Amino acid sequence: MRFGGLTALNDVSFDLTEGEVIGLIGPNGAGKTTLFNCLTGLYSPTAGEVALRGERLPEDPAKVTELGVARTFQNIRLFPSMTAQENVLVGRHCRMKQNPFSSLLHGPGFRRSEAEAAGRAAELLEFVGLTKFSDELARNLPYGDQRRLEIARALATDPSVLLLDEPTAGMNAQETEATRQLILAIRELGISVVVIEHDTKFIFTLCDRVLVLVQGELLVEGTPDEVRGDPRVVEAYLGAPPEEVEAQIHAGEQTP
Repeated sequence: MRFGGLTALNDVSFDLTEGEVIGLIGPNGAGKTTLFNCLTGLYSPTAGEVALRGERLPEDPAKVTELGVARTFQNIRLFPSMTAQENVLVGRHCRMKQNPFSSLLHGPGFRRSEAEAAGRAAELLEFVGLTKFSDELARNLPYGDQRRLEIARALATDPSVLLLDEPTAGMNAQETEATRQLILAIRELGISVVVIEHDTKFIFTLCDRVLVLVQGELLVEGTPDEVRGDPRVVEAYLGAPPEEVEAQIHAGEQTP
């Protein structure tokens, strides 16, 4: 991906299997969010392609969502003056197939579709632990709950791939652990997840594989154990000797 004379991503390639959780780490400016924008059709890659189950994805965010790729954003993008349930219903819109005349007249098809969407929204709010906030305006929710609501809205699109951009940013330790458990529960649904995070302890205790981006290039790809002990990663990103990183990870694993 190039912007004028700047190469933001260069020869970045990876695959993702069903139900796999991949972590994407790297210094600020490494190209992580740019990669998400390419994967979801917000950016048109200068070269290369993105494929889902062997089929090339269009360079159109709405169509990419319909085909099964959903995302959250680094900065929360909820509709603050809508309730939690209404925010989830917005995500459900791409799965609601209604005849225009039925919509105008509020016919039986319209009512069935609306009832199905409301039921699905209720299920997802329960899944992320926000049932009690169903009728609360999004802007009134605690920060961590707003993050979970954004995940629920993404899940409302029925994705096969979920992209999470810094889902624990600004969270305390308890909220971070709750998010880790939520992502593991999402994986149990068969949904593949790619997570951008600066919290390496979170990534190393969550993910099956970790990718390290540095200056727009894929520096290392491997299991958490392989990545956290790689001296190139330590030098480029972690900023600590491998043994210190190891101690941090073990400390995180012992946290209840």
